[in-house]
Amino acid sequence: MAINIIKRNGEKEEFSIFKVQKFLTEVCREYPIDAQKPLSNIEEYLKDGMSSQDFFTALMMNVLSLTSVEEPEWKNVAGKMKILGLYKEVSINRQMAKNKPPYDYEKFLQYAVENNIYSQDIPQAYSQEEIKEAATFIKPEFDFVYDYAGANLLLKRYLCEYEDKIVELPQDMFLSIALLVEQNENKTTRMAKVKDTYEKLANRKISLGTPLLMNLRRPNGNLSSCFITAMEDNLESIFYVINQVAEISKFGGGVGVNISHVRAKGARIKGIKNSSGGVIPWIRILNDTAVAVNQQGKRKGAVTVSLDMWHLDIEDFMELRTENGDQRMKAYDLFPQVVVPDLFMQKVENNEEWLMVDPHEVREKYGIDLVNLWGKEFEKAYNQLYLEASFGKLELYKFYPAKELLKKVMRSQIETGMPYIAFKDTLNRYNPNKHDGVIVGTNLCTESHSNVRPSHIDANIIENGKIVRRATDGLVHVCNLVSINLANINTDEELESICATSVRLLDNTIDLTKVPVLEGLQHNQRYRTIGVGAMGLADMLAKNNVPYILSAGYVDELFEKIAIYNIRASIKLAKEKGTFEAYEGSDWSKGIIFGHETAWFKENSKYYEAWNKIFSDLQQYGIRNSQISAIAPNTSSSLIQGCSASVLPVYSKFFVETHGKGSIPNCPPYIREKFWFYQENRNISQETVVDIMSHINKWIDTGISIELMYNLNRNIRAVDIYKTIMSAWKKDIKTLYYTRTIQKDGSSLEKQECVSCAG
Repeated sequence: MAINIIKRNGEKEEFSIFKVQKFLTEVCREYPIDAQKPLSNIEEYLKDGMSSQDFFTALMMNVLSLTSVEEPEWKNVAGKMKILGLYKEVSINRQMAKNKPPYDYEKFLQYAVENNIYSQDIPQAYSQEEIKEAATFIKPEFDFVYDYAGANLLLKRYLCEYEDKIVELPQDMFLSIALLVEQNENKTTRMAKVKDTYEKLANRKISLGTPLLMNLRRPNGNLSSCFITAMEDNLESIFYVINQVAEISKFGGGVGVNISHVRAKGARIKGIKNSSGGVIPWIRILNDTAVAVNQQGKRKGAVTVSLDMWHLDIEDFMELRTENGDQRMKAYDLFPQVVVPDLFMQKVENNEEWLMVDPHEVREKYGIDLVNLWGKEFEKAYNQLYLEASFGKLELYKFYPAKELLKKVMRSQIETGMPYIAFKDTLNRYNPNKHDGVIVGTNLCTESHSNVRPSHIDANIIENGKIVRRATDGLVHVCNLVSINLANINTDEELESICATSVRLLDNTIDLTKVPVLEGLQHNQRYRTIGVGAMGLADMLAKNNVPYILSAGYVDELFEKIAIYNIRASIKLAKEKGTFEAYEGSDWSKGIIFGHETAWFKENSKYYEAWNKIFSDLQQYGIRNSQISAIAPNTSSSLIQGCSASVLPVYSKFFVETHGKGSIPNCPPYIREKFWFYQENRNISQETVVDIMSHINKWIDTGISIELMYNLNRNIRAVDIYKTIMSAWKKDIKTLYYTRTIQKDGSSLEKQECVSCAG
């Protein structure tokens, strides 16, 4: 019996197995697989009267289902099919003629601008001749580098739509981004820079942070990934920060909020005892704000709230996401972060008591603002308070065994994956801008941080007969991110070129960013903070036959080279365009890099001559960006890049990515030929992972999103988690991100992702 397929125009056509065989032969041509294998069960999904689109989708999903460690290429074939399907869809949505090639950038740009899909910036910044030249840069073959997971994510999240239909193709997106990023460069060289940036983006050498990839070309889009703000202890400041969070979240940014200034539960208000409800009620309002103000309709807002370990509300804070206890004290949509000083870790080690206090009482009685202290200054103030509390001179305080408090952190981590941990003294010890402020917490994914100051809110100014509020002196941390795809890099020369492009690209975005809050704009101008990160390390190691657990020396050398290349690039920009505003007095201006002077590099580096030249150039030209490197988790963007996420080991050699839209089988790119060199994170001691991270960390001037993964099937004990946290602190790791636990064997891992930090 003949089977009919309904074409897009409504006509019936008799199904032809030969056409399908020919198609599969073509899309499988470059892979060592049996092209006709997807047809072995065709009767299961071929139905009379089905549409051609439905048949194509069923065939594609059948192809994808064949993905395995033995034949990983099927996911690439399914990716090709997804892009071919996109070509047809976009052709129809743009109402292009059938015989039109997939790319006509000049015509598409005009269409996109006229329909407000794109901003007016490209035609305003470039001449028609330059746009015509840029159109010749497009390489359609770059569309076919994606596996299914990457192509699927690209379509669902990033490509521009018009009237809910995709009208943009991948190379339209990458070329438009390149044009916009380089628009302010010198006109004699900018087209060469456009081509350079386009090719490195399109050929998956550099991965953009999600806001850049999503918004750079759309009208009024935020470009920054990370924000951090802080509250003061008054209603005006609290609600001002809640409004900041709403504004940032509206434009798709992830935000960290330090709440340690806010008085504790039971504190006095206007002299009346037991008036304050503490930090939890305000955290719940932040939680509801994150839910209510979603990220451009794509997901609820993403907010991490940080609280210092000495704050009297810290125990309630650690229970924010646990299931037990009073539900009125919970905030399930926020990500709690504890800010831990060295002194606390020392007291844990020595089995000593820890003192928790109310910041308001400490400010009122002793004029001490604990939030802005670290290192020796904090220890001096804390020891004074410890003595005062011991003699009963404080009204609100609590002594508690430090080790038991850390156990509470660990219990919450096992149950909820959080709180994150930020080692405050380490953060500030390596802060190049310690002359200008204090780091009080980190961003949502814990890899980015810098000085933050709450705005002073003056509510008593009268203008034109009205009381107005004016915010002054505040700084909100802002950072733009990219990641270098190490899986696709083969030589040092290529790596250096990619680092140079990454630094230039990010520095340019600072001047293009429409920051949603004024304090963020001030921060951008003052520090010009950027974050060049990395992904695909596990793939690079496998490709070079290096087992992850034996990679310490390899990664130490690799990330030292990346640091050299990044700093060189930023010094070159300073020579051309000037230094960041707060350069004078910074570590950079004092000839200090990564907390060290030249003598340290002589003893600890095999590239001392390169560093010596950098110190010399730094003295002469300064540096453009106060902070340059940060390694984000890259959970989703690594799918587009077709590599392992971030710099951690792979979760599994074969796994199923489970997201809200379904499940997708996946495996690392070189698994067929390098199976034995991929080591699974769930089977590696996390102390070993922390040690590898420490070798990377010493060449990173901000931080790394370090997820700890404990396989409970391997008889993990509490002492193992304790030792890992202690090891991280002692090895100068700045932050610890999620703690993930695996409670059963299997190949499925449901992931929570950060849309803000490079995915």
